[in-house]
Amino acid sequence: MWRLRWPALAAILAVGLATGVTTTPGIAEVGVTAPAGCQLSSAGSPIQHVVYLQFDNTHYLRDNSSVASDLEQMPHLLNFLTSNGTLFTNDHTILISHTAGGILSTMTGLYPDRQGVTVSNSYFYQPPSKVPAFSTAFKYWTDLVDDATGLNDALPNMITDGQKTTPAPWVPFTRAGCDFGAISLANIELENTGTGPFGDMSEAFGTGSPEWSQAVASNAAPSGTAARAKALTDYVGIAIHCGSGGGICARNATNITNSRADRLPDEPGTYLGYQALFGGKYVNPAINNGAASVNNMSGAPVTDPFGQPGFPGFDGAFATNTLGYLAQMQESGIPVTYGYISDAHDNHTSAFPAPFNPNFPRASGPGESDSVAQLKAYDEAFKLFFERLAADGIDKSNTMFVVTVDEGDRYAGGVGIPQADGTLGYAHSNCAWTTTPACPPNQIGEVNLNIKSKLPAGEPSFVLHSDSAPTFYVNGQPDRTDPTLRKLERDVAALNAIDPYAGPTAAPVFVRMADAVGQKALHMVNSDPARTPSFTGFGNPDYFITSSNSGPNCGSNPCIDYHFAWSHGDIQPEIGTTWVGFVGPGIANNGVDSSTWTDHTNVRPTMLSLLGLVDDYRHDGRVLVEALDKHAIPQALYEHRNTTGDLGAIYEQLNAPFGQFGMDTLTASTRAVTSTDESVYSSIESSIDSLTTQRDALALKISSALDGAAFNNQMIKEKDAKEWIAQAQSLLDQAAALAA
Repeated sequence: MWRLRWPALAAILAVGLATGVTTTPGIAEVGVTAPAGCQLSSAGSPIQHVVYLQFDNTHYLRDNSSVASDLEQMPHLLNFLTSNGTLFTNDHTILISHTAGGILSTMTGLYPDRQGVTVSNSYFYQPPSKVPAFSTAFKYWTDLVDDATGLNDALPNMITDGQKTTPAPWVPFTRAGCDFGAISLANIELENTGTGPFGDMSEAFGTGSPEWSQAVASNAAPSGTAARAKALTDYVGIAIHCGSGGGICARNATNITNSRADRLPDEPGTYLGYQALFGGKYVNPAINNGAASVNNMSGAPVTDPFGQPGFPGFDGAFATNTLGYLAQMQESGIPVTYGYISDAHDNHTSAFPAPFNPNFPRASGPGESDSVAQLKAYDEAFKLFFERLAADGIDKSNTMFVVTVDEGDRYAGGVGIPQADGTLGYAHSNCAWTTTPACPPNQIGEVNLNIKSKLPAGEPSFVLHSDSAPTFYVNGQPDRTDPTLRKLERDVAALNAIDPYAGPTAAPVFVRMADAVGQKALHMVNSDPARTPSFTGFGNPDYFITSSNSGPNCGSNPCIDYHFAWSHGDIQPEIGTTWVGFVGPGIANNGVDSSTWTDHTNVRPTMLSLLGLVDDYRHDGRVLVEALDKHAIPQALYEHRNTTGDLGAIYEQLNAPFGQFGMDTLTASTRAVTSTDESVYSSIESSIDSLTTQRDALALKISSALDGAAFNNQMIKEKDAKEWIAQAQSLLDQAAALAA
């Protein structure tokens, strides 16, 4: 264990008195460095630590012009990023733009068609019966689509090229001898307490193990009880993937006993002999001198809603909890730490696994008192976090900080009423109507619409992934040209309903449509054909669209449900546009960069380039040279930098889901799918298919060249780059003409 020396404690206390930081013996140590076996950073870059944070639905821009944005309400974080590095505010997520997909594309540098999660946070697939079956997107990295029996779809949930499991993001770090700690981020810790043949508990600990037996008992306990939550609290959401040589997993006899094999059977180049610690029950004592709990940034133990130490639940990943874990991991010698922070737009009171409460969790509006208080608490947690790390000697001089968000979202609701304390108040009650909506002006909530009863009789059977951008899965998985499917697409596109936030007149529910051809252009089709949706409707983001035999449950159809008010998954700019900040050695101090167009897949190659590490695959993203000091830019990218810069910029417009090509082909796809003239449909679809095939071939050339330059010092010939730029522009022009 990392033991604290008393002279070091005296030094910390001296710093603490000067900065307001308080410390506890056995927690912090001055000058924490990466273990000797951990090899980070490229030549001349003194990076010893990595701190990666990904928020859920946290905004740089304002949702209400009179209310400070989320980041503005966290000045300690905002100032840290803008004063010490570069904050890109024209970043973009992927489609479908939800938590799982956004996080996974950022961590891997791959679009959903190559990291596997093309629809999230859940999806349907076509089993042999061709009656669509449900699956969650949140599963441990190696889980199957059908993780109950393995019979209905035995392919990986995280599926990549060749129908293999996507390479795991911790592997370059652990191969370099660095322990990799994580809390609450998608699929890199255990995600559930499943005890079936392919459940997370079975895969990690083995059927019949004490941990597995505990999960069986916990899963059988009454919902909303401490007993029901116990296995989740003990084993889910927290993990350490240990570096080669054993790392913290081999530090003492207890850790050796508690560690389990870190299995990645499809990993390129094999991945054998590595160990991991799964869950707070085993991670907490490993990083905190044998203690059963880890403290949050305020000094209180991190617990579940019942006071049991360990994972607080995914909705309980507040800044104080996540940052407390990351700080403790760093201080215990875990040099690479990844964490997720829950959104501040929702009041997470009574969130799972707490007992059911009909009033909570619920949405909060811009400037509402609970949201303001939450963001203030987040800001205080970041203040304490940066001070604590600085006292440990972990700062911008030796640490890479990456902070970003999974996706944006759009507020569905009215304008809040000013309150005496300066906050805004909202109507937290459902709003239903018979003919004309009569909701209060400060109403909050998504417009819930069940389309099943709104469609004509005789439609084929289908299931819907409910969303503001729902994906449709038709029974039997008919070919896209099937007349019955084509009629359903047109009928869905023709739906009109009243959106009270827009006015009393019925208007179109959907703004864009894409079938399998259009989805492929958006990177929404992976190598498992059973998971391809029949089509996707991108809706007015005020709506949450369902299709069931009853409901919605807010009174009428449509009606407003106040529990949810922040729409994502869709294509609107406030949903697709995000932000990412970099601080550390090799990072340029450019403050706010609002002009560089970037997206989630650029984060991974940018990080690895600075760290001197490599992945076993070609990235879809590029090294974001706009974030780097000149000396940190790979030489092969710096050579002919104007041309390679132009190449990177046009590559993103060609290949990114929210780039020009993706948005123009989606516009064209909408015209094709909604057309009643099948010759028009066929012509446009053929054009999209041809352009996408050409796009994919050119994107492969460009991404291979950019990756080769970044990681293998392979020079890009200026002649080739200029030819690719011209070809990319031609494809963009053709897509724009098709959309016109």
